[in-house]
Amino acid sequence: MNSFRYITATTPPEAIAARGANGRYLGGGIDLLGEMKEYIVSPDILVALRDPVPGQAHAATALPDGSLILSGAMTMAEIAASPEVQRAAPALAAAAGEVGSPQIRNVATLAGNLLQHSRCWYYRQPDVVCLKRGGTVCYAREGENKYLSLFSGCECISPVVSNTSVALAALGAQVVFANRNDGQPMSIHDLYHQAWTDPHAHNSAHPGDYLVSVQVPGRRSRSVYRQVSERREFDWALVSCAAAGNIRDGKIHDARVALGAISPLPHMVTAANEYLEGKALDETTVAHAADLILQGAKPLAQNGYKVPLAHTLIRRTLLELNS
Repeated sequence: MNSFRYITATTPPEAIAARGANGRYLGGGIDLLGEMKEYIVSPDILVALRDPVPGQAHAATALPDGSLILSGAMTMAEIAASPEVQRAAPALAAAAGEVGSPQIRNVATLAGNLLQHSRCWYYRQPDVVCLKRGGTVCYAREGENKYLSLFSGCECISPVVSNTSVALAALGAQVVFANRNDGQPMSIHDLYHQAWTDPHAHNSAHPGDYLVSVQVPGRRSRSVYRQVSERREFDWALVSCAAAGNIRDGKIHDARVALGAISPLPHMVTAANEYLEGKALDETTVAHAADLILQGAKPLAQNGYKVPLAHTLIRRTLLELNS
C-alpha cells in the first residue's frame, strides 16, 4: 500500500473539496482498503466519512407517506436492525443482514455497499490487467467464470454483488449524490447502467460523487429478499433475488422482481413485472414469471448452474411475498 493523507470532513462540500483529483472517500473501507493493499488503486488522499455529517444521523427517517430516507453513512448492521427499515422495507433489512460477517456489517456503509468495485478474480488479481482495469481481454469468458454473469451488455461479465442494490431495485428506490445533477435522484437501474454498456465501469457514479442518501418509496407494502451462497455465513451470493409489491384480494399489484449476481446491474425484466400484475401468486404464475426473467440468459462453461438456481429462487421469493 502506498502512502496517503487522511482527512476528516464535516460537510459534503468540505468532503468533495478535500478529495481532490486523486482522492477517495472512506466509509467502512471494506472494499477500498483491499484494493489499496493489492495496488489496484492508489489514492493520495482518503476523506473519512464514517461520522455522520450534519443532518445525516445513522438512522432511517420514516416519512408520513410511508417512504424512507437512509443516510449513505448508515452501516449494514444499522440498516438490518432498524425498526423503520424492518417495517417499511423488510427486503432491505434482510439484504443488509446477509452482508459479510457481523464485524463487517458493523463498519460497512450503505454507500460503500452500493458503490463497491468488481469482485471478479481477474480484476482483483494485481498481476493481471483485465478488460475492466484497462486491458483488452475479459479473461473470465474463457477462464474461471463460475461466479460471473448470465447477462451482460458488454464484453465484461463481472456481476453486481451488492446485496442492498437488489433489494433497493425491487423497492423502486433512488440514490442522491452531492456534486452531481444538483442532487436530483437517480434510479438504481441508472446507478449501474454504465457498467452494463462500458466494460471499464463499475457503476455510473462520476469521480468525486458523494452518495448522500437513498430514498425508498412507500408504494410497496411487502418485500422479500433471499440469496443462495455456497456457505451459510460470510459468503457472497451465487444468486440473490428480491421481490416487492402489494397483495390485495389475494392478487399481486405493483410487482417488481430483481436478481443479483447474474448481471452487471440488478437484473429486472419489465415484461415479467407486467405479467404478474393482478395475478394470484400460485406455482404456475411464479414459474412463468421466472421463465420471463431468465429468458435470453447466456451461461458460460462454469456458471450454467445459475439458471435453475435463479429460477427456483424467483419462485420461492414470490411465493413468500404472498405468505
